[in-house]
Amino acid sequence: MKAIKTAISIEKDLFDQAEKMAQSMKVSRSKLFVIALQDFIAHQKNRELLAQINAAYSDEPDTAEQTLRRKSRRQHRRMMEGEW
Repeated sequence: MKAIKTAISIEKDLFDQAEKMAQSMKVSRSKLFVIALQDFIAHQKNRELLAQINAAYSDEPDTAEQTLRRKSRRQHRRMMEGEW
């Protein structure tokens, strides 16, 4: 994969923390920023997916579906009355 150089501006305190972290992980600062960005992107994708899942399951059943459920429950009760 082709690498692209970029320049970013960050606060000195954050830079110092990143420097220490990179040293402790025995990776370059560039690699540390790549790891952090990959993690951030994956986290955002997971949040978007969760939002889509929640939206899909947030729909309340419409009137027709509620009626069908009631009829199904009644029919099931009638079928099971003699079983127990």
